[in-house]
Amino acid sequence: MSDTSQAKPKGDTRGKFVDALLELCAERRFEDIAIRDICARSGVSLREFREAFPSKGAVLASLNRIIDRAVLDQKFEDSARDSHRDRLFDVLMRRLDAMAPYKAGLREVVAWLRRDPVAAVRINRQIVNSLRFMLEAAGIESEGAAGAIILQGLALAWSRVVAVWLDDADAGLSRTMAALDSELTRGETLVRGVEQLEWLASPFKTLARTALEAGARFSERGSARPEPEPARAAGEF
Repeated sequence: MSDTSQAKPKGDTRGKFVDALLELCAERRFEDIAIRDICARSGVSLREFREAFPSKGAVLASLNRIIDRAVLDQKFEDSARDSHRDRLFDVLMRRLDAMAPYKAGLREVVAWLRRDPVAAVRINRQIVNSLRFMLEAAGIESEGAAGAIILQGLALAWSRVVAVWLDDADAGLSRTMAALDSELTRGETLVRGVEQLEWLASPFKTLARTALEAGARFSERGSARPEPEPARAAGEF
């Protein structure tokens, strides 16, 4: 299991606020937690909170980065025998390991996001960015328009896996692993569909690019055409 304390520098004030907020989330609704409560639980002043974060939601963004570091600090075996799917399965299970110390508080965070769609959209952007790095760790490309679709699909799949994980009391996480395996299988179908769509669209993109370049060249020639000379009056040379 990952040790998230290794991902937080010693004396990390931000980390103290993260720990305090997640402890409080295990006790009450997110909306009922005031910033002064976080300061009191962490033993750090309100002034230092203001210097570290603009809001409670920003504390959750910091938690996301802590989880990212805990996963990315680990060594990943790059075996030619492992498929991209197997490597991604391993990376995402390590992410759940890194999240484990915060599990009780994360139940309330997920419940709060269901109650607050605006906050859910902001958090989704952070999760998508984190998953970009999880794909990189698994050796999977996520660039371009197709990559954006794949990333958002993975974020939705990840939310379903996390929902199972939050209720999985088995130490071996058998239900969670089954859910992740199922989501990755469904994701492979999505990836094939997106790649096929991109392949089918590529001739049209090439045609459009060629037409745009031809139009630009035509405009350049038109702008370079010499102006007609004014008619000379009789007797002028």
